Amino acid sequence: MQQFLRYSLVGAVGTAVQYALLVSLVRAGLAPAIAASTTGAIAGAVVNYYLNRRWTFGSARAHEQALPRFAAIALAGIGLNAIVMAGMFTYFSAHYLLAQIVATGVVLVAGFVANRTWTF
Repeated sequence: MQQFLRYSLVGAVGTAVQYALLVSLVRAGLAPAIAASTTGAIAGAVVNYYLNRRWTFGSARAHEQALPRFAAIALAGIGLNAIVMAGMFTYFSAHYLLAQIVATGVVLVAGFVANRTWTF
């Protein structure tokens, strides 16, 4: 449970990066919501890798092994994020921030399980 709490705190930092980019890009008219969310998710993933490796999991696994695994899970999470957001838009006509909140919850749980068992 403590590890999940740490993972959640680290995720909050990465999510703050993601949401900042999402809102900034959408409000500035530079990208549609899904593209802006994806851009933010990539930036958040970089932050999350380093914090999770050091603080959440205290991993000694070599970067050559852990980083590709983390990247694969992050890419899957980014895809899952886009799918959930698209579903929220299509089936519920949700506001982009509500869609992002739902997607964040889904990706949080899936990412923790995958990173705990495979990455670190």
